[in-house]
Amino acid sequence: MKDQLTDWLIQVQNGTLTVEDARQKLQTYDSLGYATLDTHREKRTGFPEVIFGEGKTAEHLLGIFERLMHHHKKVLATRVDKQKAAYLLEHLETKYSDETFHYHKDARTFHWVTRDYKEEWKDGFIAVVCAGTSDFPVAEEAAITAEIMGNRVQKMYDIGVAGIHRLLDKVEQIEQANAIIVVAGMEGALASVMGGLVSKPVVAVPTSVGYGASMNGIAALLSMLSSCASGVSVVNIDNGFGAGYYAATLTHTIDRAVKKALLEKRD
Repeated sequence: MKDQLTDWLIQVQNGTLTVEDARQKLQTYDSLGYATLDTHREKRTGFPEVIFGEGKTAEHLLGIFERLMHHHKKVLATRVDKQKAAYLLEHLETKYSDETFHYHKDARTFHWVTRDYKEEWKDGFIAVVCAGTSDFPVAEEAAITAEIMGNRVQKMYDIGVAGIHRLLDKVEQIEQANAIIVVAGMEGALASVMGGLVSKPVVAVPTSVGYGASMNGIAALLSMLSSCASGVSVVNIDNGFGAGYYAATLTHTIDRAVKKALLEKRD
């Protein structure tokens, strides 16, 4: 941020950047009245603010999404239902005919990446593993989040502990990942089993899948929180986005450390 600030000040001094444009670049938030957007978040954390679609009107969701498009080259919204997605597509595709917008109905995510953006993919991949097909929507939310944050993703679905040979056949492949997201409902045992089999960080996601005693994901959540396996962290019930984001911060940290080490070696 310090180097970028210096560049902007030099541009103002040279007359290639107006004072008003510089002011807008330095502004840390953008107010719409019904929403105050944290436009500075990408500079602080490496990724723009993400929109949570539930509870917002389609009109508010559109306004927030479009305004973030003016500040960033990527915009992601989660928990967007079909009706709101249709509304977004109708208005955005009409106004921005040269751009492409993506809606994933299973994951309920809606995102845009500007067409001239060149992704700098991080080395390696994040593995997204889910216990059963019923966990698919949450796993997809995690996978899409990790991908839009610059990570390659490998998916291994329906390999829960009820048929553990399916998991054991994939362990060697999973071990190659930089981080592993494990999505499971019922009793949530897959996260602990995975934690005991691999040397990489495991991000566990309990889902609300299961019969009555699973208590809409609370049983899986408590099981994962009580895991005796080391290296397992846990996000909230059905929080695929949180898992994908957390795993991506791990790979982002790794990526920065590797690049720094290479630069120091060259020097």
